[in-house]
Amino acid sequence: MAPTPCETAEKDIGLEFYHSDSHGTGGRIKAHAEDFEVDEISDLPPAKEGGRYTIAKVTTRNWEMNRLIKQLAGALRISRQRIGFAGTKDKRAITSQLMSFEMPPEALDSIELNDIWVSDVYQAARPIKIGDLIGNRFSVHVRECELQGDELSSALEHCKESLDSIGGFPNYFGVQRFGVARPITHLVGKSIVAGDFKQAVLTYLAHPSEYESPESKACRLELQQPDGRDDLLAEFPRGMNFERTLVEYLARRPEDYAGALRQLPDNLQMMFVHAYQSYIFNRILSERMRRGMPLHEPIEGDLVLTIGDKRVPIHERPIEVTSANMDLVADQVRAGKAFVSGLLFGSESRFAVGEMGEIERKAVEDEGLEPEDFVVPQIQRCSSRGSRREILCSYESLRADMAEDGYVLSFSLTKGNYATCLLREFMKADMKNY
Repeated sequence: MAPTPCETAEKDIGLEFYHSDSHGTGGRIKAHAEDFEVDEISDLPPAKEGGRYTIAKVTTRNWEMNRLIKQLAGALRISRQRIGFAGTKDKRAITSQLMSFEMPPEALDSIELNDIWVSDVYQAARPIKIGDLIGNRFSVHVRECELQGDELSSALEHCKESLDSIGGFPNYFGVQRFGVARPITHLVGKSIVAGDFKQAVLTYLAHPSEYESPESKACRLELQQPDGRDDLLAEFPRGMNFERTLVEYLARRPEDYAGALRQLPDNLQMMFVHAYQSYIFNRILSERMRRGMPLHEPIEGDLVLTIGDKRVPIHERPIEVTSANMDLVADQVRAGKAFVSGLLFGSESRFAVGEMGEIERKAVEDEGLEPEDFVVPQIQRCSSRGSRREILCSYESLRADMAEDGYVLSFSLTKGNYATCLLREFMKADMKNY
């Protein structure tokens, strides 16, 4: 089946196709925080009485992750480094996740922050870390749909059948990777990889969005002018914490743009280059779909990822598909024990061969990249060796239930995958609606 072209702004960040050809329901998610519920599936550290770490389930409403960690650290009077978590969650949502705190359990009683609830507290010998995340359960209410009644029900059924036929959906990096309101994260990463740290800072500071406040937009537009006033930097609204971090550092050290970027949270520094890699991956996946190459079946030259202990693909040891092992690998892919992969380009990347290899090399050449570009000594957290990523994302327990206002999708995904990329197959809406 030929893929369905995407006609929204998503195509500008590489999401050029849908697998399903069903009518899009339209609509929007996150009209209310309660419309998007995320419950983390994690590998719990074993309980140990008197352990060094306190483990707790932290449920939040409308909290951005970096701000959450900062506020928790302030309330507990500890450094951010003494708080552990397994994964980053959506802001406009109800989210539940495990976190660890390097302090006694009773210290958590001092947390008195709005829309944060702490439960299931116990002690352990080790903290929560990124590798503990297995996946997430989602329940998403889609409202304000363009389709109603039988038309809506039929579209939901048709889309689900289309996705079930290949056992998943195109595993794009979703709009959250780049910024829903202001999709510039990958552009910052592109400048960092090119060694142009001044441009990276200016991209982050000076690209306005129609969804911002008039004050924020005016500041960004002024900074685009050749004679933009330096004192304007201090006028960024208080809520724009990361922009103000850059501004305040550059006020002291005007030419140290790499140093300014190093002042941002570690996970945000890494996100810039990761977003650029994600953009290239999305383009590679789109080209495979454009050529009619399967997502759920290997072809000769593909690199395939096998499944590890926690049902998560092992990205470090891909297996090349050859004429000799094709039947065996195809059986593993059909059984859900292996996945065809695409390139996340970095300093130590391994390309596929055959037609997929051609696609990957062309995407990298189009960007003018070399492996050494992803070694960034000035901002070490922006360096990346590269990896592989499965091009099809499987799901579990997918349900589409009609609701009084729209419908509710419920499903589970393994870590590192985007719920919005499953939702877009059903909705086919403007990216701002995700």
